[in-house]
Amino acid sequence: MWTWLAGWPLNLCILFTGLFLILLVLIQRGKGGGLAGAFGGVGGSSPFGSRAGDAFTRLTIYVACIWLFLTMLQVRAIQTSAETRLQEGGQLGSDQ
Repeated sequence: MWTWLAGWPLNLCILFTGLFLILLVLIQRGKGGGLAGAFGGVGGSSPFGSRAGDAFTRLTIYVACIWLFLTMLQVRAIQTSAETRLQEGGQLGSDQ
């Protein structure tokens, strides 16, 4: 059941979710200067207005939870695939 999911579809979902999460973090408003000041940005400004910080924070948390769930699903799929190969008498390192 899990063997087809351990391949490219789940990897692609994790990749795009991770890239979207990175972009979300990069467009958020800096809270205390931090690295925003080091790159020449102003710590308290946001290009999307003052209320956008709350929406981006919530969206970032939701996307991070989705990314974490997909990663756990991938670990489970890989474990199931490895167990199936071992039960069939195959080796773990070979792609038969």
